[in-house]
Parts: sequence; structure tokens; C-alpha cells
Amino acid sequence: MDITLEKKTLTEGFIKITLKEDDYQPQVEEKIKDYSKKANIKGFRPGKVPFNYIKKLYGKSILVEEINQILSQSLTSYIKDNKINILGEPLPNHDKSKDIDWENQRDFDFEYNIGMVNEFQYDLSSKVKVTAYDISVDDKVINETLDNLKLQYGTMTNPEVSEAGDAFYGTLTQGDFTKDLLLESTQIDKKLAKKFVGLKGGDTIKFDLHKAFSDTHELSHILGMSEDETKAMAGDFEFSIKNINRKIPGEMNQEFFDKIFGKDNVTSEKEFLEKVKSTIGANYEKETLSFLDYSIQNKFVESTKIELPDEFLKKWLMTANEGKITAEDIEKEYDAYIKDLKWSLIKNKIVEDEQIKVEHEDVLEKTREIIRAQFAQSGLGAQFEDSIDAFVDNYLKGENGNNYHKVFQQAQSEKVMACIKEKISVSHKKVDLEKFKKLVSN
Repeated sequence: MDITLEKKTLTEGFIKITLKEDDYQPQVEEKIKDYSKKANIKGFRPGKVPFNYIKKLYGKSILVEEINQILSQSLTSYIKDNKINILGEPLPNHDKSKDIDWENQRDFDFEYNIGMVNEFQYDLSSKVKVTAYDISVDDKVINETLDNLKLQYGTMTNPEVSEAGDAFYGTLTQGDFTKDLLLESTQIDKKLAKKFVGLKGGDTIKFDLHKAFSDTHELSHILGMSEDETKAMAGDFEFSIKNINRKIPGEMNQEFFDKIFGKDNVTSEKEFLEKVKSTIGANYEKETLSFLDYSIQNKFVESTKIELPDEFLKKWLMTANEGKITAEDIEKEYDAYIKDLKWSLIKNKIVEDEQIKVEHEDVLEKTREIIRAQFAQSGLGAQFEDSIDAFVDNYLKGENGNNYHKVFQQAQSEKVMACIKEKISVSHKKVDLEKFKKLVSN
């Protein structure tokens, strides 16, 4: 057997494999003998089917199967032994192999196109500077949060006459189209929303849906229809009001405190305000840390020069996702794919260079963290702490081990980020919420 690598560029090449008869014939004959012992063919006693008869019936398929197995093993071993850093999977040259005469040919030539990543260097030092933005929890944010909480935990009423900010349950009609739904006047165009003031149950109002809701995605959600179906709904519709809904904001009392933070966990307005502020701060800290990680990732991707085999990768993506995506889809998403690929390569190199290791206990602790967060979101908490490891074990065994791999990757990514933050320069800057939102959206 001969295996050689022929480089087309620094990042693309061909692995050529030549098989001689001696490379595959012993395995083929052994497989035919095995078939003859196990085959159950009419006219022959079990285990007594002649070798040549089996060869005539199954020889070609056995030959193809054995050669494919030899090729797969040889290709994998060659790449590993020669430490070739490939991307994707080797792509067989079908033009090279389509004219093979399996009946008469004895020697075979195969060719595989491969994509490789060149050696690259990254800067993991204090010269790399990234800004971490810390959100100021000012009075405006606290007051907005309080207003939202008061509405969220307020009392629902059904007044006779509508006012600004009310919601309306009724029937939307146009010709044969009829649908019961809830309209929030706060979602409606401000000019049109004024027409919803002073209405009563039984009243009907006519309006153009797309003028009332300029956001097609939001409108499709309200209607419970696809965006394409929503776009086709042109002209005026009639909305017949059945009920008017109005939320009366909750009052700052013990019942209100208990609804939000649990019974008697907060017993005064002062404690409540402090708890709200600390909760907002904790939530914002998660967002700012997430944005810092994103900024670091972008910094390394943009500043690290990595040559990639674009032509090969696009071809490989088409092959790997055959029938699921088009060439146009690949072109549209390619930049985002390359960005993720570059970060993955940088991250893996940092893991190797810095000898970052993820132990089994790291995976267990990360899973505990994930499950505790899920319990907290569901309003559950400390009562399940004694059983947390049982939940962890059950989760990590799920999805045929994929959950374990997923958590392992999360734990590894966090260790990589922690390592980076220790070595680069991270400066902190206070910003208000609006400024932070603009930074995130850019």
C-alpha cells in the first residue's frame, strides 16, 4: 500500500492511496470463507457452501466492503500518524473512482481532498486590551422595574369603559376570516391606540392591521399565524370587543413582598427596595459577563491570522448537509461559520498550550449549577438540594451521552475564558442600561 500527501496550497491537498492485491486479498478470502460457513443457501447443507459459489454470489460486494474498510482505517491512521490538522472530513474524488472495474481490476487508486489549518499564533498577554461594561443600577432602572412588578403582580379588572393602556379581548373579522384574540393597546400604533379609549363591551372598531402593527413578527405572534400568512392579510378588519381588561398595579405591602420574594423573606419597604436592587444587579452582571466573553472572543478572532481552505470548506459543507442546505445558504452564513470555526481553533490551541484540563468533578459541578438554575426559574429551590446528585446523574446519562459532552464543552469554555481574563488587560467602565443595550446591538 502506498499513501502520499500532495499539497495544492498551504491549506488544501490530496491524500492518494494505492492498494495492491496483497493489501486486501487475504481479508477478502477470509470473509468469503466465513460466509461459506454461515450461509444458509437452498441446495447446500449449512456450513458446506463451496468457496467459489460464495465468491460468485458475493465476491464483488465483499471486495468493495473490505476495500472501503481498509481505506477508512488507513486514511485515519495516516492523518493521525503524520499529525495533519484537517478541517471537516476528507472528501473522496468520485471522478477518480467511478471507472473502477471491480470484476477484473487488481490494483486500485483512490484520492481524497482534504482541508488543513495552517500553524498560527495568538497573543495571550497584557497587550490585549478589552473593556468590560458594568451597568449602573440607577433610580430610573429601579423605578421602571418597580412599575413592571406592580403591573405583573397587580389585580386584573374588567371596567365598563376603556382607558389608555387597557387590553381588549374580542373577535377580529374580515369576510370569512374570524379569530378571537387579545389586543394590548400598548402594542398598537400610538395614533390608532387613541381610538381605543372610551370604548365599551359590544363596540366595534375598524382598522388596517398592518398600520396598527408595523412589526410583522409581533403581529404574526398575536394572530398565531406564520409571517407569510400575516403579510397576505391586507385591508381593513373589524374588531368586536367582548371584554376590557385592566391591570390595577399592586400596592407596596407584605402580600406584594411575599408574592415576589417568598413569604416573610422581606418585611419592609426598605428591605424590598434593597432586594430589588441587588437582584437587578445580579441579573445585569450575568449580561455584562456574557457580553465580555463575546467581546474577548471577537478580539481574538479579529486579531489572530488563520488561513483557511474556503473552497474546500464550502464543498464539504454542501456534502455534509446534502439536501438540507443550498449553495446560496452557505454563502449567506459562511462568514458566521468561519468566525465560529476560528474561535474553536483558537480555543482548542489555548487548551493545548495552557494545559487546561476538565475533570469529571468539573462536569458534575457544572451540571449541578445548570440544574439549580432550572429549579430556581421554576420557583423550586432548596427542597431538592438533597436529591441534586440524582438529578445530575440522570441528566448526564441522557441523550446517549451527548449531555455529558455538552456540559464538558461548557466547563472547558469557562476555564478557557478564565485563563484568558487572567492574562489579558480588562478595564471596567460604568454605563447606564440604554448605553449597554446600544453596545450589545452593534
